[in-house]
Amino acid sequence: MTQSPRAEPQQGQLIGSFDEKAYLLGKQLKAGDDPYRDHAFNLAESDRLGSERAIRDTRHYRCASVNYDANLPPTSIIITFHNEARSTLLRTIKSVLMRSPPSLIQEIILIDDFISCFLSWCFPLVILSVFLPGLIRSRVRGAGAASAPILTFLDSHCEVNTDWLQPMIQRVKEDHTRVVSPIIDVISLDNFAYLAASADLRGGFDWSLHFKWEQIPIEQKMSRNDPTLPIRTPVIAGGIFVMDKSWFNHLGQYDTHMDIWGGENFELSFRVWMCGGSLEILPCSRVGHVFRKRHPYDFPEGNALTYIKNTRRAAEVWMDEYKQYYYSARPSAQGKAFGSIAERLTLRRKLNCKSFRWYMENVYPELR
Repeated sequence: MTQSPRAEPQQGQLIGSFDEKAYLLGKQLKAGDDPYRDHAFNLAESDRLGSERAIRDTRHYRCASVNYDANLPPTSIIITFHNEARSTLLRTIKSVLMRSPPSLIQEIILIDDFISCFLSWCFPLVILSVFLPGLIRSRVRGAGAASAPILTFLDSHCEVNTDWLQPMIQRVKEDHTRVVSPIIDVISLDNFAYLAASADLRGGFDWSLHFKWEQIPIEQKMSRNDPTLPIRTPVIAGGIFVMDKSWFNHLGQYDTHMDIWGGENFELSFRVWMCGGSLEILPCSRVGHVFRKRHPYDFPEGNALTYIKNTRRAAEVWMDEYKQYYYSARPSAQGKAFGSIAERLTLRRKLNCKSFRWYMENVYPELR
């Protein structure tokens, strides 16, 4: 593990003698290269934008008048990446520095789980991995290294928006068992236009454990007389969220026997709800994300098998008798290896978690 010297972050700029131009020029497209080949988005357009740009404030106008505590606790921002495009990674980091109160950022933790080629920036903390543990294990490693009481997980191809951090830290400060996520705006993979997402969506899924965005139930929508209020969500997308570190550790972090990524958001969401916490999406927090149509990297056992293994682990540990619906919806999962779940079952008993029936009745009765 390599760590840079500790320093106080300065808003809107990188710390130390970081040569941004040389870094970006170090891996530019050559004439005739397919700009979508390596990263599944238009790298030429991303590189053209550079590391900083203005984006539209996509929040409801009433969010600007919401007040937050003056003494909010700081957070460790954890960004895991795998051979990420340099311009998108840098824009993610710079957006955090430009649009976050410096007092709230204890450190930025970067975890490169590919070690393609990187350099030691003088950030508050940089961690470099020398093998491929995948997003799930990398996040556990980053959380273990974090020194702040609150963890903020970010994907490496994001741009945070105006006052994105304060609403999430406020909610976690008020109740440490809350796990909160922003509304995730869309950054076009073709021209990198920043597009506002609907504020009437929450996370959902079908019986095959396929994540989907869905409309808030009509009764919830009718009762929402304030557009700044949090939205209860059965699951989160998993890439961008804020969580109390002690609560993260108490709940068992991530299932590190899952591989690479995929399905970990269901396991975490079920565990949070069933073991005493809650999940929220906060309309006054907005973060843009580049949504890709394919994975720009290989899974050692293939994407499909990895996803089956991970979701099967989630179903076997948390879904009780309802796991039969998972197998009916995903018959190819039958007989596929998923490893030992003894540790996670022990964790569930230790935490005295509720049943999946309780989750269905109290959190997601709309699942049919």
